[in-house]
Amino acid sequence: MDIQIKEEIKRVFQSQKNHQRVMRASTSEQRKAKLNRFLEVIAAHEEEIIEAVRLDVRKPYTEVKKVEVLGTIKAIKDNINHLDEWMDPKVVGSSLNAEAQGYLNYEPKGTCLILGPWNYPFMLTMAPLAAAIAAGNNAIIKLSDFTMKTSQIAAKIIREAFDEREVAIFEGEVDVATELLDQPFDHIFFTGSTNVGKIVMTAAAKHLASVTLELGGKSPTIIDNEYDLLDAAKKIAVGKFVNAGQTCVAPDYIFIKEEQQEAFTNHLQAVVQAGFLTEDGTADRNKFTQIVNDRNFNRVKALFDDAISKGAEIVFGGQFDAYDRTIAPTILKKVTPDMDIMKEEIFAPILPLLNYDELDEVIDYINERDKPLALYVFSSNQKVIDKVVNQTTSGNASINDVVVHFSEYNLPFGGVNTSGLGSYHGIYGFKAFSHEKGVFIQAK
Repeated sequence: MDIQIKEEIKRVFQSQKNHQRVMRASTSEQRKAKLNRFLEVIAAHEEEIIEAVRLDVRKPYTEVKKVEVLGTIKAIKDNINHLDEWMDPKVVGSSLNAEAQGYLNYEPKGTCLILGPWNYPFMLTMAPLAAAIAAGNNAIIKLSDFTMKTSQIAAKIIREAFDEREVAIFEGEVDVATELLDQPFDHIFFTGSTNVGKIVMTAAAKHLASVTLELGGKSPTIIDNEYDLLDAAKKIAVGKFVNAGQTCVAPDYIFIKEEQQEAFTNHLQAVVQAGFLTEDGTADRNKFTQIVNDRNFNRVKALFDDAISKGAEIVFGGQFDAYDRTIAPTILKKVTPDMDIMKEEIFAPILPLLNYDELDEVIDYINERDKPLALYVFSSNQKVIDKVVNQTTSGNASINDVVVHFSEYNLPFGGVNTSGLGSYHGIYGFKAFSHEKGVFIQAK
């Protein structure tokens, strides 16, 4: 890599290290002032943010505004609104002496590295940054090199909103991320694939840095035989096909009784037709996102071709346009576990249907595989819900809806094992970037 960039990374990193004491001593009012300034700059550049994301990955305007801009603003405001409460030391008393005292003090971890993904490049980088600032850290961030236009506007915003001793940003490709990972950060926050997450964790181990890994996985969806199929279809269509399925918590596959499949897919096709397709049944480019790059397009096409060659059937969809990397919303039936499409996260608008007879079969199938980031159950039967939630493991679970739990800031969001390590959102983000220090005060 360019020796100047390498030296610049080291210079900025050391500058932030030298500034840690000032950041550590910052009050809630000072931190909120930084976050408010962050909000002001984002608001001033809202249209540029939207245009950059649209140029990178042809997303609908309203979708970009809602997720990338308003989602980021919500995260920043949540930190501002609750920061005083979060920063207050928490008295826990003493188990040794009634006259002694113990309390929890939240101190910043120090200098943090935040590595963002390409699927929601602005929001999934800036929301963790807001938590890092609220906790009193300084940070260096890097967005994905798959979304360079978004990275450019992010750099403009960061440099306008912050002193580089507080927050800095580096643009570039994999070599820049590699050089950043070689620095002895106090904490690393990464959102992306499980494979890259392993690389990040290995790099962090060299310096014993703590990590938050927001990864992914094959999030299963279970539809109980008494549930309203139209309601399930409406919710699953949005959760699966928004952003062309390139969402870490999108339903990856569905377990549904064979006798319900035709009714469910009829509902699903009608919802998809109204929301994402033109009158002739092809993907509406004004409403539907493209696949991020050729490599991912070809990966998904190979998964699809393998499934078809092994007996899967297209219920609807199945159109692939390599010219602009568009894959139509697609439903497959007669899918079996031996197909490649059931062995890795699809991350595209293809939804396989699997048959099941007994709920225990579904639970066994899920438990025999990597732990997913999310698990969805559509059921009106509390016994079914309790059995699935209590007998499976997943980062989060959602009942009678999909994806929306990501926006519930009263709950931690994160994975488990291969789907992630640690969590954030709300107070959980503040804690992710804080050291919870126990303080004991002996009675005289």
